[in-house]
Amino acid sequence: MKKLTQENQVIETLRKLGGYATLRRLNEVMDFSSWKTLTPEASVRRIVQLSNSIFKIRPGLWALEEVRNEVLMKFKLTTENEQSEELFSHSYYQGLLIEIGRFRNLKTYIPPQDKHHMFLETELGEMTDLKILPQFTYENLLRKARTVDVIWFNERTMPTHFYEVEHTTDIKNSLSKFYELQDFFSSFYIVAGQHRENEFQDKLSASIFSSIRDRVCFITYDKVAALHSNLSQQKNILW
Repeated sequence: MKKLTQENQVIETLRKLGGYATLRRLNEVMDFSSWKTLTPEASVRRIVQLSNSIFKIRPGLWALEEVRNEVLMKFKLTTENEQSEELFSHSYYQGLLIEIGRFRNLKTYIPPQDKHHMFLETELGEMTDLKILPQFTYENLLRKARTVDVIWFNERTMPTHFYEVEHTTDIKNSLSKFYELQDFFSSFYIVAGQHRENEFQDKLSASIFSSIRDRVCFITYDKVAALHSNLSQQKNILW
């Protein structure tokens, strides 16, 4: 039997996974026993980026060209439907953040209205540790926190990280939430496409947000996906 090339092994693994997978999932199930490299995960990343048989759905999410139409239809990405595209993207990055947080042994939370939204084939509500927001403060602040897209909590059930995924919505609304929650020893993040960073900086420069200006960070979709794909290297990541 002819030995499969590394590219063909990646393609075969994608087929076994239903034609698509996150890079993290792909690396988890790949058989690297015959690969003569110390960095097989880097090789897989190079292959999916360069192979004509594979296309990118979103950063960190890859699929086979041979099932392009089926996969895009599965996720309702086949039409010019901005609402469907936004919902998929928003839920996708929420899912990545949930998995990153859980890998760090932090408890995760999403708003109740998002629990039935899908991260690929799994409801977001099935992925989180906390189904109800912990009563870590007064009710007027809890109302703000309940609407934050993803929150990470430590072992004392206190919030450590607040994430707002901003695909098309107004970044100022998220900054206003962070402003109200500034008295907690937490970090604040806006997660969006690179093209929105200038808008983020412009909104954050408003005088009303001066007290949180040094605490709110902008993280690109690509960076979230890259971190999710390399969870074993998280010790070197500060955020």
